[in-house]
Amino acid sequence: MDENPEVSRMPSWIVPAVVVLAIVSIGGVGFAWYDSNQVQMAEQANGQLKTAEQNTAQHVATLEEKQKQADTANVQLQSDLDVVTKKLRLTQGDLKKARDEAAQLAAQVRDDDAQKLTQLDSDVKNQLATKASTDELNNDLTTVNGNVSGVKADLEGTKNDLKMARSELGTLIARNHDEIDTLRRMGERDYVEFTVQGRNKPQKVGNITVELRSVNTKRNQFTVSLIVDDVRTENKDRALNQPIVFYPHGTHQADEFVVNTVGKDNISGYISIPKNPTSTTTATASGN
Repeated sequence: MDENPEVSRMPSWIVPAVVVLAIVSIGGVGFAWYDSNQVQMAEQANGQLKTAEQNTAQHVATLEEKQKQADTANVQLQSDLDVVTKKLRLTQGDLKKARDEAAQLAAQVRDDDAQKLTQLDSDVKNQLATKASTDELNNDLTTVNGNVSGVKADLEGTKNDLKMARSELGTLIARNHDEIDTLRRMGERDYVEFTVQGRNKPQKVGNITVELRSVNTKRNQFTVSLIVDDVRTENKDRALNQPIVFYPHGTHQADEFVVNTVGKDNISGYISIPKNPTSTTTATASGN
């Protein structure tokens, strides 16, 4: 056997001792690192605490400054309040005085108004008494004026009648709507006003049918067909205010067709119809 006699002679406790010593060394290193870390954390916490204390001290100083300003403002407000209170007391005194003066003035105004109303009542009664006699005179004057107005109207109507032309039948010929109304008020005949729009468009007017054929606005002429009792008659180149005379079936009294105005494809005028026309049958019976 080639075993080393020195190794075989080494004590058995040395290896465990070395192992224990190594463990203790490692633990010491760990504890040293832990203590260093704790110190750093403590220093950081201490720094943060100092910063918080500084911020708190600054905030407290700011609050103290604001409190001083608030105290100063309160003192100023109290001073102003004292001044306003003194002025208000003075104003209340003036207000009471003004109210007393207003009450006196109102009483005086009421007395003056009462006197004025009494005087006005007396004046109105006197005026009414005077007006009563005046109204009687005015009524008489109104009656006279009404009679005079009626006479004037009759004279004006007569003048208008004289200005109107007469047809071959002796009837007055109206030239416009106002003159048609004048003839209508005379009550001798009935009048049907019309306006025919468009050419070749038959239109019912009264008891006849009217059909406009042509219009000459430069010459104020027109051509129209009248359909009376189913009989058509055409009237060419007729002039304004020139009556077209036709006799409805069964009567000896004529109707008159008059055109007052012509326009582009339209005419306006009236038909004059006798009131209560006498029929041919009645005329024959009277003759017998």
